[in-house]
Amino acid sequence: HTTKRRFTDRFFSDYLPLIREPWSICMTERKPMEAYVRTEVDGRGIATVEFFHPASNSLPGAILRELASAIRDAGEREDIKVIVMKSSGDRAFCAGASFDELVAISNEEEGLAFFSGFALVINAIRTCPKFVIGRVQGKTVGGGVGLAAAADHCFATKFASVKLSELAVGIGPFVVGPAVERKLGVSGMATLAIDARSWKSAAWAAEHGLFAEVFDDADAMDEAVERVAKELASSNPEAMSNLKRVLWEGTDHWEELLLERAAVSGRLVLSEFTRNAIAAFKA
Repeated sequence: HTTKRRFTDRFFSDYLPLIREPWSICMTERKPMEAYVRTEVDGRGIATVEFFHPASNSLPGAILRELASAIRDAGEREDIKVIVMKSSGDRAFCAGASFDELVAISNEEEGLAFFSGFALVINAIRTCPKFVIGRVQGKTVGGGVGLAAAADHCFATKFASVKLSELAVGIGPFVVGPAVERKLGVSGMATLAIDARSWKSAAWAAEHGLFAEVFDDADAMDEAVERVAKELASSNPEAMSNLKRVLWEGTDHWEELLLERAAVSGRLVLSEFTRNAIAAFKA
């Protein structure tokens, strides 16, 4: 029991500072305090889809649905050639799913709905006919790693450490697993999923295929995002659409697979282990 308590305590001590810290960050940067998803399109056909949540860009179900919808809508617009997916702020790219919603789950139906959120976004990126460029400025956890993995091409700063923490509270990265495994392979996915307490550096993530390139700061990263987005915006849309289908071959079953995986997590979150872990934190 002592070992179990130490394991879950480590999870919460590592994960929850990401959730709490940005309240002061947002005040300093004068960011709006309400969560949002915004799409901006410039004259070259580059769409920037940005999400924000005051708790380190952790994503509740409603924001995940908005993000999935924004990507689908951008994919259908003829004036949009390429999509850049980013989050607001400079500390955390995404702290995963909403912890408040996690602790409120009381039955399997609610669990399925909760864990389906990232499945919606991953599948929206997968089926979008436009390339999605990921911009990861800081630490990312759980579902956030899944978003980075789902992006067709992803840039990061050296501050973009990654972690899949789910096993530490008795569940697992089942929904994001296929996207992460597609980029990192089974070995890289296993390293993150099994060693659930440890952060892996941005350099490690790049070596294993999650990030295309890692930069010293956000300015340098943004220059690379701009360069690639500009090149893609002037490329043949039909060729890019066909190339994307080739790159995502073998994933047509993900619509069903990710929901099946969400159901697994939805059951596990009701387990005694996970309930005890959550209760220990709340106490």
